[in-house]
Amino acid sequence: MSSGAGVLALDGPAGAGKSTVARRCAQLLGLTVLDTGAMYRAVTIACLHSGVDLQDGAACARIGQSVAIVLEDDGRVFLDGRDVTAEVRTPEITATVSTVSAHAMVRDIMVRHQRLWAEHHGAGVVEGRDIGTVVFPAARVKVFLVASNFERARRRLNDEVEAGRTVNFDDLLADLERRDRIDSERVSSPLKPADDAVLIDTTGRSIDDVVDHIVSLYRARS
Repeated sequence: MSSGAGVLALDGPAGAGKSTVARRCAQLLGLTVLDTGAMYRAVTIACLHSGVDLQDGAACARIGQSVAIVLEDDGRVFLDGRDVTAEVRTPEITATVSTVSAHAMVRDIMVRHQRLWAEHHGAGVVEGRDIGTVVFPAARVKVFLVASNFERARRRLNDEVEAGRTVNFDDLLADLERRDRIDSERVSSPLKPADDAVLIDTTGRSIDDVVDHIVSLYRARS
């Protein structure tokens, strides 16, 4: 099992800024990024396409075990050789991924893949919800990003508008709160900061400011 000694672990709820911050930090540090959320989204696509009951953990795990998920360094996501980069971010997948990712058996499979990725890369920026607590408890730096619910929903609204989708702000806010509840209350690897994580509230802070803070932490511990 990889210790994750060279990993920069970025955890936090949806809309806290993990993806943008992860990419910027990786660029400055010369590292690659692993978006673990995209892995769970890819499994969710496979489960939906197969028609299994998303509440059935064993069935979802069988799907997760049988598919090949490849995350390219440029951010593209492939499921059994098919490019699903756009599909993993659709509203349908966003609305159902928390259900699939809550299953302990699914998480066990994905965690094994994540640790193998770290063994192969040696160091990297890994973003998710349980990176510092479960996947890489010995990560070099652990950061837990948060932001106000209003700010997170505003960011998601901007993302949806840029993607050409029409959405309602109140619906986005309610969905974020629903996902927070599922992710925080699940039995397996609940969303929570590691005891030694640095908590950073991104509300009202520029991306550059947040990134500079995290990069400084990583370099200081290198």
